[in-house]
Amino acid sequence: MPRASGPRPDTAGNRKTATRADLLNAVYASCPMLSRAKAKEIFEMALEEISISLVRGEPVKLRSFGLFLVRTKRERIGRNPRTGVEVPIKPRRVLTFKPSPVLCASINGLVAEEEPESSDLS
Repeated sequence: MPRASGPRPDTAGNRKTATRADLLNAVYASCPMLSRAKAKEIFEMALEEISISLVRGEPVKLRSFGLFLVRTKRERIGRNPRTGVEVPIKPRRVLTFKPSPVLCASINGLVAEEEPESSDLS
């Protein structure tokens, strides 16, 4: 059976994952006055600050990108879908991400208005 021509479906096989190295190279390329070592230091410091804030349970809002939140989930009873056996699920903290309207719009090929800047620096 012949295949229809057109775009291939979005599968993991035809996507490139943005890696830490790719992001670091983008920082280095956008700031030519920085050495590669200094760009890496700044990049790593930013990631470390985000991680520390999340570990403390603080939300991290990156304007025009999104909001990272740590949610606490209570203990509950789950069910093994294969066997049907009930299993207790321990309480835990989970990381959630809510994309900004600007990011959502750009993903869909649209132009969204810039989010208003808030007065706090969080």
